[in-house]
Formats: sequence, structure tokens, C-alpha cells
Amino acid sequence: MPESGFRSAKVVPAIAFLLALFPAVLAGSVPAIAAPEVRIKDIADVEGIRDNQLVGYGLVVGLPGTGDKLRSAIFTRQSLVGMLERLGVNTRDQESKLDTRNVAAVMVTANLPAFARPGSRVDIAVSSLGDASNLTGGTLLVTPLLGADGEVYAVAQGAVATGAIGARGQGASVQRGVPTSARISSGAVVERELPFELGGRDRLRLSLRNPDLTTAQRMAGAINRAVGTGLATATDPRTVVLVTAGRDIARLLTDIEQLRIEPDQSARVIIEEASGTIVMGRDVRVSTVAIAQGNLTIRVTETPQVSQPGPLSNGETVVVPRTGIQVDDGRERRLGILPRSVTLDELVRGLNSLGVGPRDLITILQAIKAAGALQAELEVR
Repeated sequence: MPESGFRSAKVVPAIAFLLALFPAVLAGSVPAIAAPEVRIKDIADVEGIRDNQLVGYGLVVGLPGTGDKLRSAIFTRQSLVGMLERLGVNTRDQESKLDTRNVAAVMVTANLPAFARPGSRVDIAVSSLGDASNLTGGTLLVTPLLGADGEVYAVAQGAVATGAIGARGQGASVQRGVPTSARISSGAVVERELPFELGGRDRLRLSLRNPDLTTAQRMAGAINRAVGTGLATATDPRTVVLVTAGRDIARLLTDIEQLRIEPDQSARVIIEEASGTIVMGRDVRVSTVAIAQGNLTIRVTETPQVSQPGPLSNGETVVVPRTGIQVDDGRERRLGILPRSVTLDELVRGLNSLGVGPRDLITILQAIKAAGALQAELEVR
């Protein structure tokens, strides 16, 4: 076996339930794969150019008996009475007798894009607030959408579309999608714009979506080489400052957005323990270490047999227990020795060849990190 590969030895009985992690032969080093270059517009945002969240409370009407129960959803009943009063219908005296199932109280949310002008339209999401079972076929009535400052920035209305389907019989039912959440394409009209002037600014800041000092420096260098020396400066891992005095900002940003750089990233392993998801970065390395994993498996099976008496005898039929026990202590498994640092490609190929499951791999990575052999940040969520 080559010196660069793994050396294997029989596992002593005291640790006979260890499973070798790296049995594959590593025949020489694997060259590092350069990260692809990406556009600056795909990894950074311009300060001030962002969406703003809007929210509103409204009513969906016209439901086929799948709306809120007015006796239990008090807010729906009060909203319905208030709406009818504004339309000239007085139901205060008969409020306790209202028993329709065609109305549902909903929360309406939307994102107001940057530079949205009055009269433009945005998509909205509609979500049931009470005990309605299905919003399909309903119509959202006029609903003001408020910003964080309490001002109305858009007004929503229209027929809702859930995209959910369902069928029910006496013995079974099937449902696809969520019938209590819906969307209305272009369902809100912008009534007020957020004031923001891009032109005439002396400085602009580009904000990295994944903060990294090396990436910020590469971005500033690419901008200075393409547009002009001294234009861009990386001030921290997230921010690149642009000096824009006397320049056409729209044209400048258009040129900058198309520049390509190679983003850098920290060596990091992300573990989502609830779902068993593991994501490893390109620069993750494992130092020299001997690693194995496994467990002791005991199988107990019961196959009872029926014993019957002979013909014309006075015996009785009895059930005779029959128990089988199998023990798998992993005696033939191996302990893998990793004599040098491996790359992510080698690590993944070794794990795939073993068929190690995500749950076992989580334990393995945590043990490697505790031993100081994982040269990366381990983040468990």
C-alpha cells in the first residue's frame, strides 16, 4: 500500500465496535479546485437599495363555507360588523346572531421594492388568522398595508389563489399544499414611495452578504483596477466604501456590478442536528488522526411455535417460546489511520465509500473537532 494511503490494523476487542472512517487509499494529493468567479452584484448589496416590509389586516369573503366560525373568532365578527357599518349596514343589534362561514380574517404581507413609484403593483401574501380551513375561491377586500412607521404605503385587493388541492372520502383524504395561505400576483397598488436619492451622493457603501475580509479586499482591488485607483476601500469584512463625487452613480454601479471576483470563505462545517443535514466548506481539512466509529448491535427475535397433543390424547395445545439472539460486536471492522491532512474531496469520497449516515457523521465530526484534528469552524444548529 502506498505511503500516502491508510494503514490498517485489527481492532482490539475492547474497541471492537469501532467502524473505520477512511478505508480508501489516497493515491497522492488531489489538486485544489479554484472557486468560480462571480459577479459583484451577486454577492453584495448597495447601501439604501433594499425592500421594506408591509403588513395589513383584512377580510377574505366568498368562501364556500370554509371560513372562520364567528362564534369562536371574535375578531372576525367584529371586523365584519365594522365593515358593514362603513358601508351603511347596521348589524350591531343582531351581532350575536351572525353565523356565516363565508368570511375569514387574514394577515396580508408584502415587500415594497426600492424605488417603487405610486401606481406600481407588488405581489402580496395572504394568511389565515382564525380557524378557516380553506381560502380557495375567496376575495380579499380593500386592505391598507402599513410600514414600520405606521403609514400606509400600499392598498391590497383581489381574488386569492392558494394553489392547494384536496379530496376527501368516507375512508380517506388527500391534500396537497397549504389551503390557508394564498398569494395575489400584483395584488397591491403602491400609494406612497419611500424617499431615497441615489444621485448626488459623495460616498456609497457596498455590503457583502457573506462577510469576509479577503473577499472585501479582492472586491476593492477589482474595482480600483477597472474604474480608477483610490475609488474603493475595504473598511471591514462586510463593507467596501466607494468615493463617487463627480461621477454618474448609475453608470458607475452598472460597471461595478459586472466585475467578477473569486469570493473567499472560512473553513466551516455546518450541522443541522434536527434534520441531520451537514454542509462542509471547500477549505475544510482534517489533520493526522486515527478515526473509527460504530456500535454494538444485539438482535432479539421471538418465533413462538405451537405444540399440539397427539390424536385421541388428553393433552392440550400450548405455545412454546422460541428466542433467537444475535450479537454484532464489529469484530472484523478496522481502525483507519489518517497519516496526513486530507482535502474536502478526499474526505467526501472516503465517507461515501463507507456509506456512513448523517447521524453517525455528526458524531464523527464532533469527535474530530474535540480531538483538535478538524481544522475548521464547527457550527451546530
